[in-house]
Amino acid sequence: MQDIVYGTAGELLGTVFFALVAVALTVVGALAELAASQNFSAGQLTLGAWEAGVGLIALYAAYSVLTEFVLPRLGAADAADASA
Repeated sequence: MQDIVYGTAGELLGTVFFALVAVALTVVGALAELAASQNFSAGQLTLGAWEAGVGLIALYAAYSVLTEFVLPRLGAADAADASA
């Protein structure tokens, strides 16, 4: 019985952790893109381009974490609930 509870709690904590990682990467990416647009408008093209690149990488990483770790685990939980 404890194995079921600990296994389910571990899966839930893993899903929550990856969801928080995706949220953090999204926030970092959005802030980097905001800073890039401000630097572009101020005429600092090199710094703006670098920040835009970092922002795009962070947003892509957030998308990858969400689609490869969070959504499949949520889908597996929904499928398990439907079959039970």
